[in-house]
Amino acid sequence: MPALRATAAKGERGIPRVPTAPLIATGSFGELSAERVATLIARGLRQGGTPLAHVLALASERKSSAEPPEPLDAHHLDARVRAARAVILGQWRLRERTLADSAFFDIATRARQAGVPAYAVAGRNRLDAFDARMLDLQLVIEAGSERALVAAGRTLAEVI
Repeated sequence: MPALRATAAKGERGIPRVPTAPLIATGSFGELSAERVATLIARGLRQGGTPLAHVLALASERKSSAEPPEPLDAHHLDARVRAARAVILGQWRLRERTLADSAFFDIATRARQAGVPAYAVAGRNRLDAFDARMLDLQLVIEAGSERALVAAGRTLAEVI
């Protein structure tokens, strides 16, 4: 039987690249902007040995039911999730009753459908084990300060 030999170089047509960078999708954490939260988690990832992360800073939650949510498709979310090694979701408060129709829920669902593991960082986690399992979250870390967000990133670097 002849030996099998790869004919295409890494990343060329026919051999898919294995995703190496996580996608960090966050909202604001109290007074911290979504961009700052993502930057702090990414800093922790770098300190933990994950040099590159893609960031998606989301606008704050709707202030009224009349205000439409930010369209996630404008961020090419499906392609970004499929290209990610993992999805790290950041939301100030995680509660089952506020997840419906939220960007957090939508991103977690898309990650699950794409077979990409999802992790959460929350300032306050009020999800029970069943709710976290329904979202298919591998790990939920509470981090209510800048220092804690960096530490959460370091912890996530060990598990993703």
